[in-house]
Amino acid sequence: MLLHHYRFTPDESLFDVDGFRAELSASHSLIAPFKAALREIQARLDERFRAGADIRDLVHGRAWCLDRLLAVAWEHHAWPDDGVALLAVGGYGRGELHPYSDVDLLLLLQHDDDAPYREPLTAFITFLWDIGLEIGHSVRSLDDCEREARADLTVITNLLESRTVAGPERLRESMKARLAADRVWPAKHFFEAKWQEQISRHQRHNNSEYHLEPNIKSAPGGLRDIQMIGWVAKRHFGSERYSDLVAAGFMNDAELRILSQGQAFLWQVRYALHMLAGRAEDRLLFDHQRTIAELFGFRDTPERLAVEQFMKRYYRHITALAGLNDMLLQHFDEAILHAGEVLPVEPLNERFEVKDGFIQARSRTVFRDRPSALLELFLLMAEHPGIEGVRADTIRQIRDHRHLIDDLYRDDVRHQSLFMELLRSGGNVARQLRRMNRYGVLGKYLPEFGRAIGLMQHDLFHIYTVDAHTLHLLKFIHGFRKPEARETFPVAANIIHQLPKLELLWIAGLYHDIGKGRGGDHSILGARDVEAFAERHGLSPRDTRLVSWLVEQHLTMSMVAQKRDITDPDVIADFARLVGDETRLDYLYVLTVADINATNPSLWNGWRASLLRQLHAETKRALRRGLENPLERNDWVNETRDEALSLLAAVGADMDRVQRLWESLGEEYFLQYAPSEIAWQSQGILAHGASQLPLILLSAPADGMVEGGTKVFIHTRSVDDLFAATAAALDQLGLSIHDARIATSSNDWTLNTFIVLDDQGRPIRDPVRLEEIRAHLVEELDDPDDYPQIVTRHTPRQLRHFKVHTQVIIEQDPANERTLLELIAPDRPGLLARVGRIFMEQDIALSAAKIATLGEKVEDVFFITDKTGRPLTDPERQARLRERLEEVLDVSG
Repeated sequence: MLLHHYRFTPDESLFDVDGFRAELSASHSLIAPFKAALREIQARLDERFRAGADIRDLVHGRAWCLDRLLAVAWEHHAWPDDGVALLAVGGYGRGELHPYSDVDLLLLLQHDDDAPYREPLTAFITFLWDIGLEIGHSVRSLDDCEREARADLTVITNLLESRTVAGPERLRESMKARLAADRVWPAKHFFEAKWQEQISRHQRHNNSEYHLEPNIKSAPGGLRDIQMIGWVAKRHFGSERYSDLVAAGFMNDAELRILSQGQAFLWQVRYALHMLAGRAEDRLLFDHQRTIAELFGFRDTPERLAVEQFMKRYYRHITALAGLNDMLLQHFDEAILHAGEVLPVEPLNERFEVKDGFIQARSRTVFRDRPSALLELFLLMAEHPGIEGVRADTIRQIRDHRHLIDDLYRDDVRHQSLFMELLRSGGNVARQLRRMNRYGVLGKYLPEFGRAIGLMQHDLFHIYTVDAHTLHLLKFIHGFRKPEARETFPVAANIIHQLPKLELLWIAGLYHDIGKGRGGDHSILGARDVEAFAERHGLSPRDTRLVSWLVEQHLTMSMVAQKRDITDPDVIADFARLVGDETRLDYLYVLTVADINATNPSLWNGWRASLLRQLHAETKRALRRGLENPLERNDWVNETRDEALSLLAAVGADMDRVQRLWESLGEEYFLQYAPSEIAWQSQGILAHGASQLPLILLSAPADGMVEGGTKVFIHTRSVDDLFAATAAALDQLGLSIHDARIATSSNDWTLNTFIVLDDQGRPIRDPVRLEEIRAHLVEELDDPDDYPQIVTRHTPRQLRHFKVHTQVIIEQDPANERTLLELIAPDRPGLLARVGRIFMEQDIALSAAKIATLGEKVEDVFFITDKTGRPLTDPERQARLRERLEEVLDVSG
C-alpha cells in the first residue's frame, strides 16, 4: 500500500528480465541462475541502501524483482490448464519486501479438485525452496478462500492484500468478489476484530512504545499500527492508498506526512536490521543499535552518544505514529461502529460537551477563538473523572492548533492559572498530563519538557525515555493515593495523604529529570528550570524553594539508603541536617519511591523498600529529637541492648549466658543490628551450643509483608576467605546478595548477616527451599578451605553489549575508623565471590557491604579495614587493591 504521492517506477537496472531469460536459456541448470539472480538483486539493493537511496524504491523494488523472477519460474513449470494462479498476499501483496521478509504466496485454484495440480504445485514450491526463497505459501481453491476467510481474521486480512504474479487475473477477481464486505467480514465486524487484535498485541508489549530493545513491527507505534490503518481503510472505504483517506476527510495532509515519514523511517531501520542480522529481524536489539546509528550518520557528541541520538529519533517517530493510530482508529470507531447512531450529549460549558462519554469541542473554531481551551479541556477531564477520552475530531483540532502555544501564550497569566488549576484539581492529574503529552500540548506548554521527549540513555538501567519515565513516575504518585496501594506501598500510601500541597509533588515529578541530555548535572539544571516555572506560575518563595530542593536532591535519599550505612547514627544525623524538616522528608520519600519504580520494574523489591522505610523512620526520629540534639552512639548502643534484653527475657532466655555471649561482641555489633535481630541471633547461638558445624539461621518476611529480604545469619569460626566462600555458595544457589553485615567477636567467631533475594528479586519464603539453602551453606562452609567453585555462567546477551570499565573509589570514614570502597563494575555472575577472593589475597577485612545492581553495572560499597582493624590509609596499598580489582573484574565473565 503506497503513501502520499509516491509511485514506484520499475528499474530495469535492478533486474533485466530479458537478459535473465537469455542467460537461463543458455544454462544447463535451472536452479543456479535463479540463485545467482537473487544474490545479485540483493547486493544491488544493499549497495543502494548504503548509498542513501529512497527506502521506498528499495522495498518496492525488491517486490518488483521477485514478481518477475517468480513469473519466469512459473513459465518453466508445466500447468495443465489456466485453473491456477500465483498470487502475492500479505506484505508481498502490498508490494513491500525487505531483504529477508517472507515471500507470502497463494496458489489459487479455480476448483476444489486439486488432483491435476498436485505434481506441478509440489515441483514449483520445491523449486522455490531450492533457489533459497523464504516463502510462506498456501494452496486454496476459491471455495477454500471463502470458507477459511469467514472463520479466520488472519486469513481475510492476508487475502485483502493480493496481486496476481502469474496465471489468470480472473481468479483473483473471483476471489475478491467472494470476499467482498457485503458477503464476508462486514466493515463493522472487521474493525471490531482488528481493534481487539491490536489491543492484545499492544498488551504483549506492555502498552508502551518505549522499550530498550523495541519490536519495530509489533509494538505500539510500529509498522503493524500503520498497516492497521490501511486494513480498516481498505475494508471500509475500498481504499488502495492512504492518501485516499485525505480525500475522504478521515486524514489531513499533515497526518499523512507523519504516516509517510514514520513508515519510511521504520522501513529504513527494518532494512538495516535484516541486512545486518542476515535474517528476518524486527527487534531493535542492542547488538545492532550502535551499528545502525553509525550507518544512519549519527556521531557521538560530548552530550549524547550517536546511538542515543538515533534512538531519540526512533522514539519520536513511533510516539507520533502511536498517537496518530489512536486518533484515526477512534475516528473509524465513530464512523463505522456508531455510524448513524444518536448519541447522548451532555454540555459542560460554552466550549465543550460530553458525547457518549467522550469530550468534544462544541464548535470547530473553539481553539482558534479561545486558545486557552487547549488547557481547559484537560482541566475539565480531571474534574470529571467519568469522561473516557477525547473524540477524534477534537483530537485533530488540538493537533491543528497546538502551534498557538508560543512564548506569549506561556506568559499569559490566564494560561498559567489554568495549568496550576489542573495540578491542584485533585483528579487523575497524571492521566491528563499523559494525554497532553500524547496530543503534543505538554511539550509545547513546557518547552523544557518538549526537549526531553524521546531522550534515552543507552544502558540497561533506564528502560524508558525521559518523558516516558517522567509520566510513569506521575502515574505511580497517583497510584499511591488509591486504597489498594496500602498493601504494596504502605509508607508512601500513608504519607501522600498528609502532604500539604500535592501540586508541589506533581511539579517536582515533572521536572526531576528534565535537565538530562544537556551536559552537566541534570539535578542542578532541573532545579533551575523548576525555579523559573515556579516563579512564572506564581508559587510562593517557600514553595519555590521546596520544589527546587526536591528536584536537586531527588537522587539523594536513594543513594544514602543504598550506599551508606544507615545503622550509623552519624549518617542519619547528616541526612537529617540535609533534609531539615519532616515535611521535606515526606515529599522526598514519596518522590524517591515513585522514581525508583518508574525507572525500571526490576529495581523495586522488598529489600530496597525496607532500606528506604528504615531511613525515613530513623530520619524522622532524629528530626523529632531536634537537629541540635542528635542521638549519640553510646545512647544508640545502650537503647539497642536494653530492648534486646527485654525481648530475650520475655521468651525465658538465660540472662547469664546472654551476657557472657555479649561480652565478646563489640559496640559495632549493637549499632549494626536491630534489637529483634540481636535477640533472634542470640537465641540461635545459645541453642546451637558447642556444635562445631556452622550455625546457619534463615528468616524470611511474613507472607503478608511486602518489604524486606530473606536474612541469612552465619555464626562460625572466623577464617580469611569466609565472605568469598559464602558469596560463591549463595551464587551457586542462584541467590543475589543485597546487603552484608560482617561482625567478628573478640574470640574470633563471625556474626555475619546477608540479605538475599531470588532471581526475580523476591524473598525466599518456601520452607523446603529455605532448608535447602541452609544445608548447602553448612556443607560448603564447614571447611572454607575447600573453596566453593565460583559460578561461571555465561554472561547474558544484553550485558555483553555494554562496556563498563571497573572504577574503584576509596574514601575514609574517620568517625568509624574504617575505609569506604565504592566499586562500579560490569555486572557478571560470580562477581562478589571474586571481590571476596581479592580482599582475602590483599589481607583486607570486610565489616559491611551494600550491593546495588543497576542495569548492566553494579555500584557496590564495601566498608573495609586491614587485618588489625585499622583503615587503609597507605596510598601504595590502596593503589595495589585498586589495580587488582580492575585487573580481575574488567575481564571476568
